[in-house]
Amino acid sequence: MIFHLPEARLWLLSTPGTSYAFRLNAADVPQHVHWGRRLTVGQAAAIAADLPESGPASEDPSGETVGEEYVVEGGLRFGAPSLTVRFEDGVRGFDWSFVSQEVQGEHLTLTFTDKVRLLDLELHYRVRDGHDQIERWAVLAAGEPVQVLRLDSAAWTLPARGDYRVSHVVGEWGREFQLRREPVPVGETVLTSRLGITGPNEGPWLMVDAGDAAEEHGEVWSTALAWSGSRRITLRRDQLDRTSWTGGFGHEGLVWRLAPGESLRTPVFSGLYAPDGFGGTSRRWHSYVEREVLPERAAERPLIYNSWEATEFDLSEEQQTELAERAAGLGVEVFVVDDAWFSTRTGDHSGLGDWWPSPERFPKGLRPFADRVRALGMGFGLWVEPEAVNPDSDLYRAHPDWILHQDGRPRTEIRNQCVLDFALRDVREWAVEWLVRTVTELDVAFLKWDMNRPFTEAGQPGSADPDRVWIEHTRGVYEVIDQLRAARPDLYVEACAGGGGRADLGILSRADQVWTSDNTDAAERVAIQHGFSQLLPARTMGAWVTDNPNAMTARPIPLRYRFHVSMTGAMGLGGDLRAWSEDDLAWSRMLVEQYKRIRPVVHGGALYRLGDNAVQYLTDDEVVVFQFRPSGLVRSTARTRLAALAPQARYRNEATGTVHDGAVLMTHGLPPLPAFDWTSELVHLTRVSR
Repeated sequence: MIFHLPEARLWLLSTPGTSYAFRLNAADVPQHVHWGRRLTVGQAAAIAADLPESGPASEDPSGETVGEEYVVEGGLRFGAPSLTVRFEDGVRGFDWSFVSQEVQGEHLTLTFTDKVRLLDLELHYRVRDGHDQIERWAVLAAGEPVQVLRLDSAAWTLPARGDYRVSHVVGEWGREFQLRREPVPVGETVLTSRLGITGPNEGPWLMVDAGDAAEEHGEVWSTALAWSGSRRITLRRDQLDRTSWTGGFGHEGLVWRLAPGESLRTPVFSGLYAPDGFGGTSRRWHSYVEREVLPERAAERPLIYNSWEATEFDLSEEQQTELAERAAGLGVEVFVVDDAWFSTRTGDHSGLGDWWPSPERFPKGLRPFADRVRALGMGFGLWVEPEAVNPDSDLYRAHPDWILHQDGRPRTEIRNQCVLDFALRDVREWAVEWLVRTVTELDVAFLKWDMNRPFTEAGQPGSADPDRVWIEHTRGVYEVIDQLRAARPDLYVEACAGGGGRADLGILSRADQVWTSDNTDAAERVAIQHGFSQLLPARTMGAWVTDNPNAMTARPIPLRYRFHVSMTGAMGLGGDLRAWSEDDLAWSRMLVEQYKRIRPVVHGGALYRLGDNAVQYLTDDEVVVFQFRPSGLVRSTARTRLAALAPQARYRNEATGTVHDGAVLMTHGLPPLPAFDWTSELVHLTRVSR
């Protein structure tokens, strides 16, 4: 709900569990008042009455931007701004003048104008029924020419605490989503991607606490940016220990130009306060993503087989058919042909951009093979990389102007490929045409959309606003996927970017899941998936069971352990099934059946992390727990205590028939795993009494 107290010039946004308040001071500057536990309007007004009406005295300009709802240049502001503009005469900054407010349902818009220049700024706030997130974004509208050096979605201010700690994920290819928790230093910490895509190096979200939060207790403030391109989030702790951050699309060094009558809208930057630790924070984000972000469809994701690790570029129809027959025998629901099904693609050096079936590998086209897959009882899926092109391709030879490039600069290649400029209408129309035609003609059920390289030489020669490509490429990708899904509403889309390089709320408003990492080693995946789960729900986390030893790490891990790790997300199969032993295939069939029984709980239940090596999923009537012991060298008698059960209820173990009291499971827990390397256990409990 949104409340306005005109006499205090104060607004209060209330969600089921939190309140967010701000006001305008005498100079029309929006000032933060409260973000935390629920307050009444009167209580928020009382807090606001204690705030100074203006900034700090001139002799103390140390942290004056902390506490402003949106930080602009001008006056005694020396921190990282949310908005930086420069007019044609060199004048910079924005001088606040309040114009109006508008409330439409749960959406509040405040409009401001510069007191002297022809520039308007809208600050948007929105709450969602049943969720504690505060969605924020901004719109800048020009009445005269202006250069935009920075336009963030929102700035966020924390209440005074004794200390601050930031949680975020970092990584690289093969080591995505590595969780870090570290003190917030005095000064500015910049969390950024300059890659043109979300990137694996730094996630587009952060969580901040007072250093005292744990998995299930303590206050945590968090934000997530719904954007799949370059971005910058600047976290600031000043000398007086006041902490805030500002963030949005783009990175330093870019300049966007607005002509009179033009406007620029930012992506949504959502914020969340949770009083019950990192686990409570994660569950609130999971619920929000599931209900407000993801495309609307059933929670359960299909069990796929992907052929990449089995064949890589050495692909043939006969070989794919043999793999499909093996996959169908294991209970796979969708068979996905990965790279090299098209054109002259026998390696990463050619063919990318020429999206027609290889006449050598599929002499009659892909339709007969797709029909064979469906005859085996599976859906048919394909890998594509629409945003990239090999110079050795018919597309590049016909349209060299379609790639990102700058006059007089080399066209840098990565993986022998360049990036197509999706900011160009011709490129988008080309992509929509062949994508819709391909998925329609082949009745594709599952599309893996890959993007394997960052931007280089990003520009548009001849454009008056060449840096706009950093924004419009991402929006172009969104537009193409939106049109594809409109044409094929039942299509499942998996977002991939050299592994987990495009995992954000922007792409997940269009894609059903994310390929988490090219590293399918189950030992590595436990940490990768742990970091992923901090923000995103299990149903969005692609996780394959692949060969032993692992193709990337050469580490041998038992089949059961590999399956159990993959079952904690949207499980799939990979690897060369033709080389799997009959014993492994028999165990795989049994484990696939087990996964399908528990999948509604994993994909539809609430997630509880029970320490570093156990995870629980909970619905009203079922509980699924996974435990992992990677090494038997460290002996432990610690038991895994379950969470959030009904203490008076009883729960039956579906494997053994043993019935347990909920209170006992939460206080005494499950027995520890045997002290051997690579032991794991799946416990499936069903509630049998209230």
